[in-house]
Amino acid sequence: MMNTTLLRQASLLDIEEQIELVEAIWNGIVSRQAVPPLTQSQKTELDRRLADHLDDSKNVQSWHEIKAAMLANIEQ
Repeated sequence: MMNTTLLRQASLLDIEEQIELVEAIWNGIVSRQAVPPLTQSQKTELDRRLADHLDDSKNVQSWHEIKAAMLANIEQ
């Protein structure tokens, strides 16, 4: 449960201070290598995507191919 007192205090900060606070919180999460658990719908979607890949594992493009195609679309 979120601490509503902290949230109220943060809402009183100016926008630059709020951004700094968010960055500090995010950096703290990253430094702890904290990973939130997946939701059931996320697990279901990942399982579906893995099954699709395993069913047609030859229909794969590398990151370099995808990036090149996207950049070609942007340049047009």
